[in-house]
Amino acid sequence: QVQLVESGGGLVQAGDSLRLSCAASGGTISGSAMGWFRQAPGKEREFVVSIMSGGSTRYADSVKGRFTISRDNAKNTVYLRMSSLKPEDTAVYYCAARKGAFYSTNAAAYDYWGQGTQVTVSS
Repeated sequence: QVQLVESGGGLVQAGDSLRLSCAASGGTISGSAMGWFRQAPGKEREFVVSIMSGGSTRYADSVKGRFTISRDNAKNTVYLRMSSLKPEDTAVYYCAARKGAFYSTNAAAYDYWGQGTQVTVSS
């Protein structure tokens, strides 16, 4: 059973950068596709980005060019670098892992979830 723990969230101003980390334990994520999702108050959880075990990525249009996902399999950790943050990026950010290697934009395709980390961007 893989456990995921996110960290790195906080309160920042518009235009700032932030890096989220997702540390996995209880199993290796090297063969897993990983994803980041976010949920703003009163809204559905939405896809942000996913990375395949081989490193291919897919981004939501709303974050393309501003967010970068990466993974360090040796550390069993996935990162989300967020730049040029906007108030509309405010949400709880969740890390998720699939048992399979291919990425998915569908939250239901992920098997393991972290508890989330709050990101708040002030204008």
